[in-house]
Amino acid sequence: MLLSKAKLGETFIIEKVEGKEKIKKFLFSLGCFEGQQVTLISKLAGNYVINVKDSRYAIDEGMAKCITLKG
Repeated sequence: MLLSKAKLGETFIIEKVEGKEKIKKFLFSLGCFEGQQVTLISKLAGNYVINVKDSRYAIDEGMAKCITLKG
């Protein structure tokens, strides 16, 4: 399942991060990599607020579609 399809407030494990190398490196710098837990906090106007490693980040829909979740 893609992060863009996840339900609010649920915690998932990242299965893989796809996309262009620049996007993958940026998401890795936020802590989004295989095996890491991520929680979708909110979705608003194509922006996604996620919680990774006790930090909150806002990413756009394109980046959210690059993150595949287990479950």
